[in-house]
Amino acid sequence: MIASPRWIGLRYALLVGFALMILTPFVSLVLASFHESGSAVTGLSIPETWHWKNFRLAWEQGGYSNLMRSSFIISVGVVPLVAICATLASYAIAVLKVWGGRNLSLVFVLGLTLPVEMVAVALYFNLRNVGMTDSYLSVILAEAGLFLPFSIYWMQAHFSSLPEELVEAARIDGAPNLAILTRILLPVSWPAITTMAVLVFMWSWNQFLLVIVLMQTPSMRTSPGGLGFFVGQYSTNVPLLAAATIITVLPIVVVYLVFQRNFVSGLTQGAVK
Repeated sequence: MIASPRWIGLRYALLVGFALMILTPFVSLVLASFHESGSAVTGLSIPETWHWKNFRLAWEQGGYSNLMRSSFIISVGVVPLVAICATLASYAIAVLKVWGGRNLSLVFVLGLTLPVEMVAVALYFNLRNVGMTDSYLSVILAEAGLFLPFSIYWMQAHFSSLPEELVEAARIDGAPNLAILTRILLPVSWPAITTMAVLVFMWSWNQFLLVIVLMQTPSMRTSPGGLGFFVGQYSTNVPLLAAATIITVLPIVVVYLVFQRNFVSGLTQGAVK
């Protein structure tokens, strides 16, 4: 059935309305960042003079050189670790049908319901007892454990959707299990893996509570953690806060734009046409 022009116009109007609702706060944030430092900012007011120096001031006063380095170290450590572990675990459960796979899958699904606020304090004391607090490794391992349940669930659903004939044909040809994964399944799974990696990067970059709890040295905290202290110090300087916020979220925007095609493909398309 062909939709009437009225319904098509209504759908576009709703989409435009939702887009404006989402984009308006970001536009307001960008405009606020270009006002003079310390000035009052209201709504979507356009600055008379565009003060680019706010970004330099926010970078220097917030210590973003150390914060951004810590964020990249942790995110670059978390993403490959989660991607490798999730791919191997989901392959074993969905394709190899290992013994107890259903129970393991249920455990991972239950892990999605575990809030980080419930385990943050206990995790700190456990890591402190083994001397692993205030280190990048502790945050990387903690975040990897936090993001693994979703990642395994995501990749398990992807592998389950692939035609079984792919695996059966490879086994008839005598391919071992590792070759089936690396040579047959991974080449058609890159959109799903890329989507998972982008999501994990975003979550790792935005992680606030674990970093605050496990990192005691201010210079080793990540960009969102540093932004939290920056807010407390410059709570009345809206342009400077807006500039610091943009610096914090800019890497996520860049990563999304770079992997946008694969990200959307992994969300909306199947792996095999």
